[in-house]
Amino acid sequence: MKSGKITHTTLLVLDDCNTLTFAAAVDPLRAANRQAGRILFDWQFATPGAAPVTLTSGVTIPAAPLQKVTRTDLLIIVAGFDLEAQSTPALTASLRRLDGQGSVIAGIDGGPWVMAMAGLLDQHRATTHWEDLERFTERFPLIDVVNSRFEISGSRLTCAGAAPAIEMMLDLIGRQHGSTLAQRIAGTFIYDPAPPRPQSRGIDPRHNAVTAKAQQLMEAALDDPLPVAQLAKRLGLSQRALQLQFQNRLGRSPQAHYLHLRLSEAERLVRQTHLSLQNVALATGFASQASFARAFRGQFAMSATQMRQGQSRESSA
Repeated sequence: MKSGKITHTTLLVLDDCNTLTFAAAVDPLRAANRQAGRILFDWQFATPGAAPVTLTSGVTIPAAPLQKVTRTDLLIIVAGFDLEAQSTPALTASLRRLDGQGSVIAGIDGGPWVMAMAGLLDQHRATTHWEDLERFTERFPLIDVVNSRFEISGSRLTCAGAAPAIEMMLDLIGRQHGSTLAQRIAGTFIYDPAPPRPQSRGIDPRHNAVTAKAQQLMEAALDDPLPVAQLAKRLGLSQRALQLQFQNRLGRSPQAHYLHLRLSEAERLVRQTHLSLQNVALATGFASQASFARAFRGQFAMSATQMRQGQSRESSA
């Protein structure tokens, strides 16, 4: 895909895909054209077969079988649920045909699963939603599965959901047409991506295998904290057993450890980004600004505003 040419794009939309994810795939392309003042991308919608598809919101995409797409520079697969049933031999054949013609292929939300079932991610790095990473790794041993928001591996792009899809599309636009354009598009969406956080915050030597795995699950869900009962279930333990593991190894409860991780991430966002404090609170799993403010002050002996102001003074010194 050369930056001087129009990138012909096809969005393959599967039944029951998330409407927000769908918009995250196509709207950055529209914004790129508008900001550039010329057509950089054009696009068409395609469906797996000869029937229309319906998004989770009830929006319908008219039937436009992928089999009829003869060529495309970029194919974006937007998928949600019931992927096994929709990944028919005919769909797989169409995907492999377009791959053979040199199309760049991207998968969003359930899209990486569709790509993987077609064999398009073998020997590539790829990611998917954190809830599915373990199953994805077990199901597709030839894929180098990584826990990241989005992943680019040669002509393959994969990401986990709507917010990472925006980041992935901005990255793609930036690679083709420059980071200045990508930044302008982010500005039109009032989108301020945080610096990528590491996949792990580092494992305290006091951890054992159980508490280390629990921490990984916690880190993957800082914005929507998992109940301790659900953590225990995923680890194959009783809730009481998990409580004892944390108390014996780390000297605190799983709830206290989870809060510590969330507030550490909040500190990073306050110091390193321009996200509003309301968005920092949401990104770290606090339903109200008041509860976030109390927890933050309790951890750091200052408010988030005071910390940010102090950081600003240090930067300008």
